[in-house]
Amino acid sequence: MQQDILINWSPQETRVAVVEQGAVQELHIERTLERGLVGNIYLGKVSRVLPGMQSAFIDIGLERAAFLHVADVWQRHESGDAPMIARKNEPPKPIEHQVFEGQSIVVQVIKDPIGTKGARLSTQISIAGRLLVHLPQDEHIGVSQKITPEERDALRGRLQQLVGLKENGGGGGFILRTNGEDATDEELAEDIAYLRKTWARVKNAAVTLPPMSVLHQDLNLLQRVLRDMVGEDTQSIRIDSKEQFGLLMAFGKEFMPSAAPKLQLYKGERPIFDLYSIDEEIAKALGRRVDLKSGGYLIIDQTEALTTVDVNTGGYVGARNFDDTIFKTNLEAAQAIARQMRLRNLGGIIIADFIDMAHDEHREQVLEELNKQLKRDRVKTMAGTFSQLGLVEMTRKRTRESLAHMLCEACPVCQGKGSVKTVRSVAYEILREILREARQFNPKEFRVVANPDVIDLLLDEESQHLAGLSDFIQKPISLQSEGALAQEQYDIVLL
Repeated sequence: MQQDILINWSPQETRVAVVEQGAVQELHIERTLERGLVGNIYLGKVSRVLPGMQSAFIDIGLERAAFLHVADVWQRHESGDAPMIARKNEPPKPIEHQVFEGQSIVVQVIKDPIGTKGARLSTQISIAGRLLVHLPQDEHIGVSQKITPEERDALRGRLQQLVGLKENGGGGGFILRTNGEDATDEELAEDIAYLRKTWARVKNAAVTLPPMSVLHQDLNLLQRVLRDMVGEDTQSIRIDSKEQFGLLMAFGKEFMPSAAPKLQLYKGERPIFDLYSIDEEIAKALGRRVDLKSGGYLIIDQTEALTTVDVNTGGYVGARNFDDTIFKTNLEAAQAIARQMRLRNLGGIIIADFIDMAHDEHREQVLEELNKQLKRDRVKTMAGTFSQLGLVEMTRKRTRESLAHMLCEACPVCQGKGSVKTVRSVAYEILREILREARQFNPKEFRVVANPDVIDLLLDEESQHLAGLSDFIQKPISLQSEGALAQEQYDIVLL
């Protein structure tokens, strides 16, 4: 499917939109002060080992300690005073036998910090190049699963010969990326040499720099666009910054010569994201409701554990009968769900509650359409079948925060609950709190400072209850309205 990539650059933020058939399918945002960490290699320091969880916390210089699970630890060996580098271990030893507090350890970020969770680490290092991924601690030679099986064996044979050449340095494994399928031996040899030099720099930095140092940093978003997102289906890559266009063109000519010709400098008067109403799509992607063209709609709710998608027919009555109406709505919803997963960068477990269908044939067609759309996702995604309750469970690999978590924060009024107590509930809470305070203290007067709506209710409909409480505790109660306070906020001052 033909796609266009639009890049909106500013000193504080880079935004990338992938457009297919005139609709935005993916959004990538990188802020200068909040750049992602996936792929970065650090010299960490073990701050705590937890045998009960078979994990360890590693200090890599971030606000929160990063997390290393035993499944991501490779057996280690020491070479002189050098920090220990991972080697594969089957079966894994208990983590307390592999790492210890205060130890220096070379680690790579495999998941960015998300919410309250720190970054996730691995000691199995991989360094991505233009055509290959280097596995310096392994001898494995692999080929991307997206390349046809017929060509895979031939490519593996070529790569094995190139990797074994002495002039390429020797040592380490490699995986051929999809965009290396048509590369020449010379291009592959150059990438092998570049990746081995990069690993040599990492090893040298690991023995010369202090703990919590960055040993290797992955490419920025602009460079990753050329490395990871551009393919045969990409028609154009338009960027609205002359300076960044020049830098990206130079990078492309050196490392991604097939992608460089697709780069274009956007000179239009309208903002580049206005071409496809991308800012409007971003606003919609932050909402719960997604309207379908047929009149149906989706309700998407994100929680820390999973994301739920509820499909509703809404006002759709266009089909011949009720069963067809449900089928057509579910079919359109399958397409929309796959798109929203990419657009919102939803990760983890995703549960889709389709409308119940009476015919097995309809269920199979909806699942087929869903899987067809999910195959277009560059992030690993899997979908199950319909459960007995009519639910479809999906998983999508999570490596960075969703669009909503990146652009939004919890409401300061409701603290993320999505609702607040009613005015009457707050008023009764205040009355109970005054009674509680009166039993412990003996002030001359109680003063209630609260939201104007709460004060108005206490002065009007609840004035009798307020007066009764004042008589019961034998203390005057005064009221003070404060517009700066939210509906649930109040103070009881003892005078």
